Amino acid sequence: MLSALSIRDIVLIDRLDLALARGLCALTGETGAGKSILLDALGLAIGARADAGLVGQGAEQGSVTAVFDLAADHPARTILRDNDLDAEGDIILRRVQAKDGRTRAFINDQPVSVGLLRQVGDELVEIHGQHDERGLLDVSGHRAVLDAFGGLEAKAAEVRKLWTTAAEARLAFAEHEASLAKARAEQDYLRHVVGELDELAPEPGEETSLAEERTLMMHSEKIAADLGEAQDALSGDGGLEARLNQALRRLSRAADQAAGRLDAGIAALERTLVEAADAREEIERAMRALEFDPARLERVETRLFALRAAGRKHNVAVDNLAALADRLREQLTEIEGGEAKLAKLSQEAGAARAAYMKAAETLSAARQKIAAKLDQEVARELKPLKLDKATFKTEVAVLKPGDAGPDGLDRVSFLISTNPGAPLGPLIKIASGGELSRFVLALKVALASRGSAPTLIFDEVDAGVGGAVAEAVGLRLAELARTAQILVVTHSPQVAARAQHHLRISKGGEAKSKTAKVATRVDVLDRQDRREEIARMLAGSTVTDEARAAADRLIESHP
Repeated sequence: MLSALSIRDIVLIDRLDLALARGLCALTGETGAGKSILLDALGLAIGARADAGLVGQGAEQGSVTAVFDLAADHPARTILRDNDLDAEGDIILRRVQAKDGRTRAFINDQPVSVGLLRQVGDELVEIHGQHDERGLLDVSGHRAVLDAFGGLEAKAAEVRKLWTTAAEARLAFAEHEASLAKARAEQDYLRHVVGELDELAPEPGEETSLAEERTLMMHSEKIAADLGEAQDALSGDGGLEARLNQALRRLSRAADQAAGRLDAGIAALERTLVEAADAREEIERAMRALEFDPARLERVETRLFALRAAGRKHNVAVDNLAALADRLREQLTEIEGGEAKLAKLSQEAGAARAAYMKAAETLSAARQKIAAKLDQEVARELKPLKLDKATFKTEVAVLKPGDAGPDGLDRVSFLISTNPGAPLGPLIKIASGGELSRFVLALKVALASRGSAPTLIFDEVDAGVGGAVAEAVGLRLAELARTAQILVVTHSPQVAARAQHHLRISKGGEAKSKTAKVATRVDVLDRQDRREEIARMLAGSTVTDEARAAADRLIESHP
């Protein structure tokens, strides 16, 4: 419920701190006293359109703070959590309106967008009056109201779930169909490329090995000359091996007379001869391997240039040509198997659509049935509210399958006719101000057990009626106040007498000059003051003892 309302510098209210309670609260006062200012201020706090004209005279800005005491599982707390805002304890909505037209919004002292403030405010307060176009007057919300009345929320949620599933299946089919169409157009090209790459048969690392071999062959003549000179230095006439052998023979002849002192030198020479022989063999092997072969060089260059040309053609590294061939081969396989997948996706999309349509048709039938029940319940409320000649109808228009959406096949509208034979039309266009409020009241009574915002505000719901009709209005407001906090702006003593709490709005005094400011004040009435206010409402400007006695009777009849 709305537990507190603080207003600063809004129109004629300089400063107001108001504590509110559960149940039915009447707001009364003479015409022009400023009752609408309270509603405008509260509307600002819950996200209504900003208006620089609301800022009080002489002030640079005005502000309104509304504090709400809510159940732990209230939907408004979920909205706050989804937006990373504190959702514990009281929910505090604050709006600051500057004189230059700028406006700022806060929830629990955290700055937020006006859109988020309005979203939360819609969950907390419903304002019903001839100038309010939200709540029950907003056609876009009628379907949800009907579903809530009939307990169809679970079925509606299932329809939304099936719609999402069908939409996803339809998208998957469309995407694969487009992909397959594109692939079909490229199929011949893919086959050609794969054929070329298969014929080329590239292998990872092949470019490097061919390039090294080509470089080696191109330098083989110079290398061969160097190897020949090295071979001559080892084994030619006067080469290293000949000189080593000669040294070894001489040492060996002298070894017998050297008493072992030449043994180490002889062993070293023998080892050197072995290493020299090994070196000579390696040089000979290298010379055979590096023997220049013009035909082999041509083959190597042809292969290397073909690989590099293919890499440039397909804009990939030569080492990635084999992977490219594999990838293109997979695409061809997908194309060949794509028709089967497309058929499967088509079947899945059709099944999802059929499941959605079945659930939507079931929901539509349930809505048609519950609409008739809602019409009956509202009709019962119209007669005592002096609307016995009026007709209320919940129109459930079944859409074409192609126009269906996440909420099903139905467009729901609340229609009325205020006179027999007159055509039905939208609530907000057909009813006058007083009639509109009473129609909304009848609807809210019919919907009372199905939940609503915790705080409901009725602006002059008793306009143009009195006596038994006003008594009926008060009775129905009192019934609503059992499950919600009700604030009613009223001129009817019968309605005010039903209230559990009574606020009187009045002007603080008459202006002494054209430039002087007249303030609006709000008083919480005790029993005696309440008696006097209801007597004023009965008698007018001059309160008589008879009016006070009538007020006592009204109050006592509604303890």
